[in-house]
Amino acid sequence: MNAIKRILGIVWLALAAAAAYFCIFEFGYPKFVSGKQEDLVFGIIILFVLTPLIVLGLGAFGYFALIGEYDDEK
Repeated sequence: MNAIKRILGIVWLALAAAAAYFCIFEFGYPKFVSGKQEDLVFGIIILFVLTPLIVLGLGAFGYFALIGEYDDEK
């Protein structure tokens, strides 16, 4: 079970990298440079609020799972 948790840690880190790519290059940046007021606000929210929360959350969870912080050894 501990090996599965560590493998899933790698999966969570890969999801963090994928989320960073999609939040920045697919969702945030195109809205940020579109020139419309409503797109600019949405782009700022995506780039500076949601992206760090999502990426840091997934990355921290994956890192701790990868180093064995959630192992069953007590």
